[in-house]
Amino acid sequence: MEKSLDIKIRNILADPGCNDFIIADAKDGDMGFGVAAPGLNKQPSHLEYGSVKDHRDNMREIVEQGLVDIMLMSVSASEQLTLEERIFDDSTVTPAIRANDTSDIWCGLSSNYGDQPSLPFRSTTIEHAQCGKAICSDEERSLGVDLGLYSMTFNNDAHLDREALQAYKEFRIEAELKGFRHFLEVFAPNCPVQSIADIPRYVNDCIARTLGGVPKAGRPIFLKIPYFGPEAMEQLTHYDSSIIVGILGGSSGTTHDAFRMLWESKKYGGHAALFGRKINNSEHPLTFVKFLRYLADGELEPEQAVRDYHGELSDLGVQPYRTLDDDLQVTQF
Repeated sequence: MEKSLDIKIRNILADPGCNDFIIADAKDGDMGFGVAAPGLNKQPSHLEYGSVKDHRDNMREIVEQGLVDIMLMSVSASEQLTLEERIFDDSTVTPAIRANDTSDIWCGLSSNYGDQPSLPFRSTTIEHAQCGKAICSDEERSLGVDLGLYSMTFNNDAHLDREALQAYKEFRIEAELKGFRHFLEVFAPNCPVQSIADIPRYVNDCIARTLGGVPKAGRPIFLKIPYFGPEAMEQLTHYDSSIIVGILGGSSGTTHDAFRMLWESKKYGGHAALFGRKINNSEHPLTFVKFLRYLADGELEPEQAVRDYHGELSDLGVQPYRTLDDDLQVTQF
């Protein structure tokens, strides 16, 4: 079955002004948040967070719904769902894995790695993503996933940033040789060694500089970056229309925060949104995703989507976390 991601990538590259928009559910939180990755435990229990089983059940439900284009997972989750259960075989959803885990995403409640400059690291290998073991035959490489998220964080330090670029170069070459695609996540500096006057411009410059030396065969199929607002988005999409720009969700915020972020990024040239906590921590993820798709397809505007979302929660008998008035507030712009 042809994947919706592949169709949309073709359409966007052929016409950057088209309506196509990619949505990814970022369920790779076990690579960063530890036991909090499944989100709050929705079952009566003294335990605050859900389990790995809960987390994977949520993935199964979202994939079955078929409204997202990508399900982003850790390799351990993908081994279960992609390789063993084969849930993506008859789905339009593309499975993907987190291909590296730089030190700044190690964000468990007990750690402070995010307060230290990012260091490159990869827990997994491309072979483990493709076939679940250290050595794959050519035939086995097609059993698992062929898409991964690679993340980088620049901190305005020549030595640290050179190390990050070198690690990315090595990954790109290996991925090209092994038939593995990737999309590139570039975070805002988490601990800049020298001050940065204009962080959105700095991130855009780093992206342009990073990809300037990369031919088509090694380029990411799209980007995942923080949404810094209209000016920064337009600057990057105008610079090179062959770079498909997507946004990351960040912290949960209000429902209006999530809906407006997707809608506004699309308005100013974005073509993808990769939301993890915003989906995972919502009252009813399946309904939340349905409204993300309405917004992405231009069928609703953010404020009305929040109102309609609350209406559907009421119909489902699901108690919202906030009153409608509170949930209509925009707090992350």
